[in-house]
Parts: sequence; structure tokens; C-alpha cells
Amino acid sequence: MEEAKKSSSETDEEATSPSKAPSEKEEKPQKEDTEVKKEKKKKEKPEKPAKPKIAPVHIWRAVSILVPSVLVLLLSIYLLTPLSTLKHIEVKGNVQTQADDIKQASGIQESDYTLALLLDKEKYAERIKSNHWIESAKIDYKFPTNFTIEVKEFEIVGYYVTGEDHYPILSSGTIDPSPVNLLNLPETYLTVTFNDEQQVKELITGLSTISEDIKSQIQKIELAPSKATADLLKITMLDTDEILVPLSELSKKLPYYSKIKPQLAEPSFIDMEAGIYSTSLADKRLEEAEERPNKRRRKRRRKNRKKKKLKKRNKNKNLQFLLDKRHYK
Repeated sequence: MEEAKKSSSETDEEATSPSKAPSEKEEKPQKEDTEVKKEKKKKEKPEKPAKPKIAPVHIWRAVSILVPSVLVLLLSIYLLTPLSTLKHIEVKGNVQTQADDIKQASGIQESDYTLALLLDKEKYAERIKSNHWIESAKIDYKFPTNFTIEVKEFEIVGYYVTGEDHYPILSSGTIDPSPVNLLNLPETYLTVTFNDEQQVKELITGLSTISEDIKSQIQKIELAPSKATADLLKITMLDTDEILVPLSELSKKLPYYSKIKPQLAEPSFIDMEAGIYSTSLADKRLEEAEERPNKRRRKRRRKNRKKKKLKKRNKNKNLQFLLDKRHYK
């Protein structure tokens, strides 16, 4: 029975299989037809026109307008914020001057824009030189808002002394108007006893050409005018040597002191007013002592002459008065 069932099922499958085969063959042409139709439809559809390309010239024009506009906008916003005036200023190189005095001389205000200070650094640095202590100044910038003012001060070459007050004389020839504390004075220093602005500047200019070896030996400089030389200087050295030299010829004649000094066996007086000669300081003091009585006599004679002249004038005036009076009578 089982074998009969199997045989019947096999015969049924064989009967159905030929019917399937023709159906598959029919499906293939149908698929091909649909694909062909789709391709036809694609061909039949009108193609969209291609978009025109933008020329590079127009792109650069747009960029050249947009970029500056954006930068201007950002700069405007920055200038409206407190950050635009934020700056930190440091002063270096100052010894005799205060940092606040240098900042004040520069003219930099808290309300000034940081950008303006950055662009005009040289102008602000030049203003600092209005302080008589400052020889040179420059301003350096460090991102983002740091500025450094570096200054170089004039050196102190001596002190103008009047009474107990000591006023610094700078290498520029300027005398500082503020006296220094006596405790702050160096062990040895140059003393000047006159304060005429032009003469002091001429003195400092002359000393600038003198060797440091000679300058370091000078103790005191004072005016000692004579009949022939109005600008005659008396220079006292640390070893008590005394030198007479015209201020106008200081740089020319004073260097000879270094050649004369080795020949001097004792404290000496060197006269460079007309020529150059030297004598011992002791002999010079004797000459001055002998000349003093003569000077006093000369002064007395001058006073007596003046008195006689006045008496004669008064007599002549009285006589003229009497004559005029008689004439009117």
C-alpha cells in the first residue's frame, strides 16, 4: 500500500512540473518589458539644464568685501568693551626716578585705547624724555595687554653745593632742583660752587672729553675770574693740587695735567690761564699773603679818590647854585 501511495505521489509531481516550467518562461519577458519601459521613460524625461559656474573673480570680490566688513564689525565691538582700554604697564631701568613719574611723563592715560598705545609707542616714548633725568626710553609690547617701558637715566657727574645743600648735576648739564640726603652722598664726589646754567653745561661738555683718570681726581671746581679771563676756573684735586684753567679751554689744556703730575714732588699750583707753568703750593700761598696788604692799600686809595671826586662835584654844584641865585637877584 505504501509503495502504491509513493508511486501515485511521484506521478502527481511529474504532472504538475511541466505546468510550472512554462510560467517561469512567461515571467522573464515581462520583467524585460518593464525595464525597457523604465529606460524609455528616463529618456523621454527632459534633462535639467546644468547650473552655470561662478567665476573666481566674483568669489574674490565677495571675499574682499566680506572679510574687511567682518573685521571692522569685530573691531567696533572690541572698542566698545572695557577690554579695549585694559593694559598693564611696567617700568624698568629707573634708579633716581619713580615709576609713577615716568608714566606721568609718557602721557599714557587709563582711558587710552590699548591699540592706540601699540600703534604710537614711539610718540609716547619720546614724551618720557621730557623728564630731565631720562636720556632715552622705549616701549615694548607683549601679547595680550602687557607693555614695558625701558629707560636709561643720565648719570650724576657732580653736585652743586650751596651751604649744606647738595644738588645733583647730571651728565646732560642739568642741575636737579631737589637736594639729596647727605646720607646718600658717595664717599668721593665732584663739587661745583656755581650754578649758571650755560656755564655748568659748558663745564660738563668739557669734562666729557677728559680721561676718567683725571676726572676721578677732581674734588672741587669754582669760578676764579681774573681781569684777563672772565671764565677762569680754579680746580682743586684730591691730593690738594690746584689748577687754574679757562672754562673755554678746559678740554684743550686740562689733559696736560697727566703729563705735569709725575714731575711734581709736592702739592703744587698749576697755572694754565695763558701758558702753562707750575709752582709749589706753599710758595703760592706766600705770594698771596704778600699781595693782600697791597690789595688793601689799593682799595683804600680807590676809596679816597672816589671821595675826593664826590667832594669836588658837590663844591662845583654849590658854586653854580650861588652864581645862579645872584644872577636872578
